[in-house]
Amino acid sequence: MKTRPAGIGSARADWMGSLSPKLTAMPLKYLAVPGSHDSFTFWVDVKAPVGPDQKAFVKYLATIFRHMAKKVMVKWSMTQNLTFREQLHAGIRYFDLRVSSKPREPGKEIYFIHGLFGHKVRDGLSDINLFLNKHRKEVVFLDFNHHYAMEEEHHVYLISMLQEVFGSKLCRASPVETITLDFLWEKKYQVIVFYHHTSAQGCPVIWPGNKIPAPWANTTKPHKLIKFLETTLQERQQQGSFHVSQAILTPKVNTVAKGLVWGLRNYLVERNLPAIMTWVEAQKPGVGGVNIITSDFVELTDFANTVIRLNNLLLSERDHSGAS
Repeated sequence: MKTRPAGIGSARADWMGSLSPKLTAMPLKYLAVPGSHDSFTFWVDVKAPVGPDQKAFVKYLATIFRHMAKKVMVKWSMTQNLTFREQLHAGIRYFDLRVSSKPREPGKEIYFIHGLFGHKVRDGLSDINLFLNKHRKEVVFLDFNHHYAMEEEHHVYLISMLQEVFGSKLCRASPVETITLDFLWEKKYQVIVFYHHTSAQGCPVIWPGNKIPAPWANTTKPHKLIKFLETTLQERQQQGSFHVSQAILTPKVNTVAKGLVWGLRNYLVERNLPAIMTWVEAQKPGVGGVNIITSDFVELTDFANTVIRLNNLLLSERDHSGAS
């Protein structure tokens, strides 16, 4: 039987609904929100072909070495251990989603992908919807930021699927400054979908990708990552959008070669998490501050709770300014 990950409790399952009215009246772009990187990689299909998001040499190696190559890819493709529902119960509210059709598969089915194919997108969305049905004050960000092997018909299929699964829960695209939790609750909106492809233009319940920039440091060095995060935070005020701080390290080819049998979690993530979490703990939401912060393996630390607690700084700031 699968054990329930430690630290997943009802308090975090309903943390948005439990916020102070002072915070629920603030634009959501000023609140601190925990998110996961490559949110769907808790399961990948080793029997399926290597995904179209991979470079030609990776596909070639997978053809030559087959099962051995796939075992290595699993260790470096998986960035999360928790399922969508487990992440939601842990407090995660932003999901980083990369999707693809399966080349040569008949039909228009869409799958999550990160090197290897994951679950069908419809199954993941249904799991998220089941959670939202039980937690009516919780709101999720779904960020579809990479699309592979998708023709126009695939995009139409996926956009229709989003509307079919979530229905009236989908928040209409609006000026970011107007989006507060109070507003969302009043309208009974629980899902904000971002779609980084022109196919969604003109669909009123799909937000354009430029409303949620997620600058990527693309480094294996914690000090370079932190410097990058600081720099991009300084630039966010000009953007008039939500903002994602990707507190993640990205393996290079030589990183994978050196840590081949160890994998992403053991070789790169665990040893550098303390430095990254020290940066997270020192942040502050609000104007010019953090908004959404993403992490790999969100259960390895008290990541979600740490990000959620940052919102208390906005309360103490408001109390102080009201007293003075």
